Amino acid sequence: MSEEAAPKADLDEIRSLLTALPGPDTAARDAAREREGRLTKPPGALGRLEELAEWVAAWQGRTPPAIERPRVCVFAGNHGVAARGVSAYPVEVTAQMVANFQAGGAAVNQLCAAHDAELRVYEMALDHPTADFTQGPAMTEEECATAMAYGMMSVDEGLDILCLGEMGIGNSTSAAALSHALFGGDAADWTGPGTGVAGDAMARKIDAVDKAVTLHLSETRDAFDALRRLGGHELAAIAGAIIAARMGRIPVILDGYACTAAAAVLFRADPRALDHCVVGHLSAEPAHARLCKAIGMQPILDLGMRLGEASGAALALSVVKSAVACHAGMATFDEAGVSDKDA
Repeated sequence: MSEEAAPKADLDEIRSLLTALPGPDTAARDAAREREGRLTKPPGALGRLEELAEWVAAWQGRTPPAIERPRVCVFAGNHGVAARGVSAYPVEVTAQMVANFQAGGAAVNQLCAAHDAELRVYEMALDHPTADFTQGPAMTEEECATAMAYGMMSVDEGLDILCLGEMGIGNSTSAAALSHALFGGDAADWTGPGTGVAGDAMARKIDAVDKAVTLHLSETRDAFDALRRLGGHELAAIAGAIIAARMGRIPVILDGYACTAAAAVLFRADPRALDHCVVGHLSAEPAHARLCKAIGMQPILDLGMRLGEASGAALALSVVKSAVACHAGMATFDEAGVSDKDA
């Protein structure tokens, strides 16, 4: 995110966008539901695939839905709180993993190739990490709004579906602090091993989350302010991308804990703000299940993954594509000459 390329915005501008969120195309949803009832299978036989096909149709505004131009976006950012020893890996790993993405060597590269998805990787000021949020706000209002606007720019017209994820040493600490501030409880409820911390490192991580929320909560005016105080550049960009996708009626698949925490900011601002989103997988990070329950979402997959980098979202894309393929490609009872259950 260079100084020349960075768009300028303020949080009030972004707050105002949530007052004009488009809803689903109910005609497309109803048409998809009617078609689903005529396909050559018992009602409900494809389980959640049927629900996913209707969801895609409602947000794409077409029946049958189609997924021909999916995009996977990975936003990478560094966190000042990482200097407190809350991660098992040094901060240099963020930039090194970005290089690995660009070279095609990461898990998400293989998943995108397997499922014919375009991968975009965005470096979010890696040489300028957020401030240590145990001492003050992670970002200024301008920095947070600019990162959100940058995320909005990742969403192009014509995309069929968007998968979102992140990379950033220290961001599970940020996700824990955000979740704690947004939904209450204790710091330990929201803090997990992340990259694999245990023992003293885990104690430092819980302490950092507790200190940060204690410092900021009384001064936090709303969910967006919580994001700028406790979030990160990449988490703000994810929130921005979710808003832009909603304005463009593009369905979104969220990745794991950190990505869902970024999305939860919008949920706390407006419970309707994530209606165009699904959570792709249940992370092995313990608090992810708690967070999904708080925002009322059931992840598509549960494979014990905790990698981040949009890997779970990219894998869930294959399920959503399968749902759409069945819905669009199956014959109806009339077309196939098959007697339905009422014959």
